[in-house]
Formats: sequence, C-alpha cells, structure tokens
Amino acid sequence: MKTQYQIERYCHIRDYQILVNGQVLFEEQAPDFKAFIKSAYKSLDMDHSKFFKMDDLSKLGFMAAEMLLKNETEKEVALVFSNKASSLDTDLIHQKSIDDDDNFYPSPAVFVYTLPNICMGEISIRHKIYSENAFFIFDRFSPETLVDYTHNLLENNEAKKVLCGWIDLDHGKFDAFLYVVGENGIFAHTKEELNRLYE
Repeated sequence: MKTQYQIERYCHIRDYQILVNGQVLFEEQAPDFKAFIKSAYKSLDMDHSKFFKMDDLSKLGFMAAEMLLKNETEKEVALVFSNKASSLDTDLIHQKSIDDDDNFYPSPAVFVYTLPNICMGEISIRHKIYSENAFFIFDRFSPETLVDYTHNLLENNEAKKVLCGWIDLDHGKFDAFLYVVGENGIFAHTKEELNRLYE
C-alpha cells in the first residue's frame, strides 16, 4: 500500500501579504514588490547577507521558503518549484540596459543572483539542504505535475520531505504558493486539495 503523503504547512505571498496556513504574518500596502519584500524582510527579523543581492524572483521564493523551513530539522528536503515566466522579469531589465544607446552598459550586477537555480541554491545554502531539486515552467499553476513528481521523489527515497509549489514574478505582479509535503500533515497532497489551497 502506497503512503498517503500530506501537506504539513503552506505559505502564500501575494496581494502584499504573507500568509502561513491561512494566517496573515505580514501585510503592507507598499508601492511595489521591492518595497514590500524589503519591509517584510526587516519586519520578520530575517538575517541573510545575500538577500538584497538576489533578483526579485529569488527574494520571493527565499521569503516563502523561510516561512516554511525556519524551524525544519529534516535536511533531506527536495525542492520542486514552478512558474510561468522563469526569470523573464530580470531578463527584461537586462535587455532594457542593452537597448539604451545613450547609456549602454549591461550591468553584471543584474545577473549576479538571478535565474531559478539561484533561488533554489540560496534556499539550500540557508537551510543546509542537499537533496534533489527541479524547476518547471508551466503556463499556469499545475498541481498534477507537482503531485506526481513529489510522490515519485518520496517513494524512491530521494528525500524525506519536499518543499514545492509556484513562485511567479512578472512585470511587478508576484504570486508565491509553497508547501511542505511529508507523511504527517494536515491536508492530503492531491491536485484537488492543492487547487483549493492555491486559490
């Protein structure tokens, strides 16, 4: 009989709020994502020297992961993330610097801490995680793939738990929904339950 994996806890970051298990931990009507995430970082008393060097996508994923993993003792945690735009938001900033004939200088600082793998790498370093990781690109939140891939990792003993979900940032709009899957949780890890929690 297959193990019935469950969602232990989940986090949303959207609409200028950070929620864990449906409870608001931080809220501020900031003018944009940069101001919001900076204020959240300070308010939630985080301490990670590289945070402000990351691009916005990495900051979004890092913040959501921090809310879920800060008290996690298990180190065999796989990371399975997804979004619809990869690092397009940062790519467009880079392209804008190339297009400006009067101020042509594509800054390497734009790409110092960018791309989805940097997001996962910084989370792994912060929480001393050495397990599997994957970042999928979908047109929309796709719980079917997340459920199948996560269960495969757990059933094949590639990890003891999985941090997975959706981290999307594009043209100033941001939406993160991450959750931890294990054997002792509060919700069944099914596509139906994920669709319900995501909304």
